[in-house]
Amino acid sequence: MTRPQILIALALSSLLVCAVTPFLGAPPIAVGVLFDAPDSETGQVDPDQFILREIRIPRVALAFLAGASLALCGMAFQSMFRNPLATPFTLGVSSGASLGALIALRLGLTTAVLGVSMVTVGAFLGALMAISLVYGLTRMRGGFSTSTMLLAGVAVSFFFSSLILFIQYTADIYDSFRLMRWLMGGIASATGYSAVVSALPFAIPGGLVVFYCTHELNLLATGDDIAASRGVDVRKTKVILFVATSVTVGGVVAQCGPIAFVGMMAPHICRILIGPDHRYLAPATCLFGGAFLAACDTFARIALAPAELPVGVVTAFLGGPFFLWLLMRGEADRNLH
Repeated sequence: MTRPQILIALALSSLLVCAVTPFLGAPPIAVGVLFDAPDSETGQVDPDQFILREIRIPRVALAFLAGASLALCGMAFQSMFRNPLATPFTLGVSSGASLGALIALRLGLTTAVLGVSMVTVGAFLGALMAISLVYGLTRMRGGFSTSTMLLAGVAVSFFFSSLILFIQYTADIYDSFRLMRWLMGGIASATGYSAVVSALPFAIPGGLVVFYCTHELNLLATGDDIAASRGVDVRKTKVILFVATSVTVGGVVAQCGPIAFVGMMAPHICRILIGPDHRYLAPATCLFGGAFLAACDTFARIALAPAELPVGVVTAFLGGPFFLWLLMRGEADRNLH
């Protein structure tokens, strides 16, 4: 199959996943319920219709948006730094967003200001703090070295993780459980479309920046020197991509918690299917990442029904074996080129 054909197949598969998953669950809901009219006497809608429209469809929409955003940002980080493990999680952005959101939760700042949740604001500020620290530490060493940024990101990630543990330790039993549950990552908080609307202002700009820079990503994946010789302003491009993707991850983490491995798995799988050309890889990664997280969330809903697994547990369960498989095949580094 050619690349356009594979892209079309991925698009159709993604649409199929998003169309089917709202009707799956415990118990499943029939498709016809969606079009039932309200009761002529009472004006009340069918409970299954309410569950479908107000809970399951928004949840699938949020899962697709979060998965697409995380996958696209992971692809950009891996190509920028030519490292298969370079994602917003390993560079401290996710830890910073998680820390900001947990501080808001710990302080009881759960109300909305001007329609924006304080948890979202906290996650956004945490992501910006992580960006600033990593960028500042990198600049202190001079230039914009990939290895320096990766080491700075890992150091910042560990530091923020220690602060997260401190917040959990100082919380009471109820708050500690709530914080731990949030850190597992999940889409269960999506009731209505408010979470989707809150994430869109972060996800769309970052995604557009990545799509706009696909040519630069192709050159950066070959090395900074080659990219510079082809007219790419390496430092400026990396700063723009780093800030845009980090802010996107901050907005997603604020709504869903830190969902790991989506940004690592989806780009690698799509590189195997599509190849390293970002003109095709970016839309494929976006579609696959969204459909993948929507499918994982559906499995999380039905695996232990009526209880629910956090979707972050499912993605982590799949992520470890996947990278062991890549390691055994020796594909992790080769797929970047």
